Amino acid sequence: KCVVLFLQLCLGLTLLSGLAKPDPDPLQDYCIADTKSPLYLNGAPYLNPTLAHSSHFTTSALAKAGDTKANQFGFSVTLTTLANLPGINTMGLTMARVDIAADDLVLPHSHPRASEVTICLQGVILVGFVDTSNRLFTQKLEPGDSFVFPRGLNHFLYNMEPEKPALAISGLSSQNPGAQIASRAAFVSNPPILEVVLEKAFQISRQDITKIRKNLGG
Repeated sequence: KCVVLFLQLCLGLTLLSGLAKPDPDPLQDYCIADTKSPLYLNGAPYLNPTLAHSSHFTTSALAKAGDTKANQFGFSVTLTTLANLPGINTMGLTMARVDIAADDLVLPHSHPRASEVTICLQGVILVGFVDTSNRLFTQKLEPGDSFVFPRGLNHFLYNMEPEKPALAISGLSSQNPGAQIASRAAFVSNPPILEVVLEKAFQISRQDITKIRKNLGG
């Protein structure tokens, strides 16, 4: 009986590992996203390959600087999406332009479905991530330097320049990487997490929670 249970466990882990791939592999050269389709799929419906043309594989979405004044934290992230780059459908990747105002940062956040590589193009950016043993890995990036953030781990980007903006380009290993900002997930969820939970988790008072929620726009 123990042998049977062991084999069932091994089979279950094998099946789960197969289901845990970030994105499915394409079965054809490309699948141009049909963004007008009413169907809901894990991915997107795609055009007849005979209708594909070069414009489906190019975008200028990352050419324009983002508005770093649009939030109180001083950063802007512009993503390639199926809407502006339909040729990425099923390719298992996304690109992002990251603009950071002087002395500001991209808040600690994670991507549940993607690893990320970031290349500094302008400025001096301090980057880092924390692993599951709470070990911090951090590095100062100058133009041309790169850094990798493992999938699902909290990471940040801080512009160390006191007067100049910073710019980075990132590549992520998923068509839909997702992003969860740690502080907003804890304090401005909908509906809100019970205050007693936050009090115990962060060892803070109800007054602190109210202030943090207000500062985060909750």
